[in-house]
Amino acid sequence: MELRTYVDAIRQQLAVAAAAGGDDARDLAERLTAPLESAVRLALLDALSEAATEITRDLAPGSVDLRLRDREPSFVVTPPPTEQWTDETEAAPPSPAPPPPADGEDEATVRISLRLPENLKARVEHAAARAGVSINTWLIRAATAAVDTDNQPHRPDTPRRSGPATGGQRFTGWVR
Repeated sequence: MELRTYVDAIRQQLAVAAAAGGDDARDLAERLTAPLESAVRLALLDALSEAATEITRDLAPGSVDLRLRDREPSFVVTPPPTEQWTDETEAAPPSPAPPPPADGEDEATVRISLRLPENLKARVEHAAARAGVSINTWLIRAATAAVDTDNQPHRPDTPRRSGPATGGQRFTGWVR
């Protein structure tokens, strides 16, 4: 995604507005353009990051990552897994989509503090690395899978899922 187009549009609008104020306003606008460019870029990146967070929340256990390369953002979409994880010998039926949130439920992302024993933390880190995702993404997927499994009646002839997905591709990056 090219941010230059949006930054230039704002610069153009500032120049048009300053032209109405005369030569002093035009000179001031020209001096403010360079510092404003950084602020506009940062505001656009914050908006894109917020959008990626909202989409990830709705897409869980899939995710959308916002990456920044050469000062230009790009999105990396990891779709939700299409198959369930079970024994290698049997496949579990796909679980239905989670129900929509009830009225009044808070859909905002929240921060929690999770304390793990050192050996479990190392196993989680290893599993996330194997899956090619961040620890946070892996934990979100594991929690979603556990909640979805708990909501499904378990039949003895249906094996339980054994863990989080591995998509076969590695995506790394930061998302806010």
